[in-house]
Amino acid sequence: MEFIIQNFFNLGIMQQAFPFLLRGFGMTLLLVVLVIPIGCMGGLTVALAGQAKSPVIRWATVVYVDFFRAFPPLVLLIFLFAGLPFAGIDLPNIASVAIAFLLNTSAYYGEVFRAGLESVGKGQTEAARSTGLSSLQTTAYVILPQAVRNVLPDLVSNTLEVAKLTSLASVVALPELLYSADMARSVTFNATPIVMAAGFYLVLLWPMVRLLSRLEHRAMASR
Repeated sequence: MEFIIQNFFNLGIMQQAFPFLLRGFGMTLLLVVLVIPIGCMGGLTVALAGQAKSPVIRWATVVYVDFFRAFPPLVLLIFLFAGLPFAGIDLPNIASVAIAFLLNTSAYYGEVFRAGLESVGKGQTEAARSTGLSSLQTTAYVILPQAVRNVLPDLVSNTLEVAKLTSLASVVALPELLYSADMARSVTFNATPIVMAAGFYLVLLWPMVRLLSRLEHRAMASR
C-alpha cells in the first residue's frame, strides 16, 4: 500500500504539479471550446452538401466522409505538423490540431447530422415551402431544429469522444493537460501527475457523460 501511495498518490508531488497541470487543463478547455464548434459547423456543412442535387457534390461528400473516418486522427495530426514542413508549409501546433480535428470530426458530425436530416419527413419541407418560406429558411427554421432534436444523444456522444481526443494534441508538444502531466512525470519520476490528469479529465467529462445518459433515457422513454 505504501508503494502505491508513493508512486501514484504522492501528496508532495501533487502540490508541486498542481499549478502546472492547472495551466495544461486551461489549454485543454481552450481546445475543447475551439475544436467542437468547428467540428460541428464542418459536419453540418458536410451533411447539407450530401443533400445537394448535384451528384458530383454528393459523391465528393461520400468520399470525404469515408476517407477521414478511415484515416487515423493521430496520423493526420502528425502529418500536418511534421509532414507538411517538408513541402514548405509550417503550421503552428495549435493550427495543426484545429485543422486535424476539423477534417476528422466534421466527417463524424456530418454522418450524425445526415441521419438527423433524413429522419425529418419530406412532408415537413413541402408544408414549410407552401407557407412561402424559401429553401434556406425551410432548412434553417423547420428542418434543422427537428433534425438536431432527433439525433441529440448521438451529437452529445460524439462531442464526448471529441473532447477525449484533445489529448492527442500532446504529440505535437501543445501544452495541454496530458502533455503537462507527462512533463511533470518525467521530472518527478513518479506516476502521480498522470493520475492527477485522469482526475482533471473526469471533472471535465463526467457532466457530459451524465447528460448523455439522461438524453438516452429520455429518448427511450419517448419511444
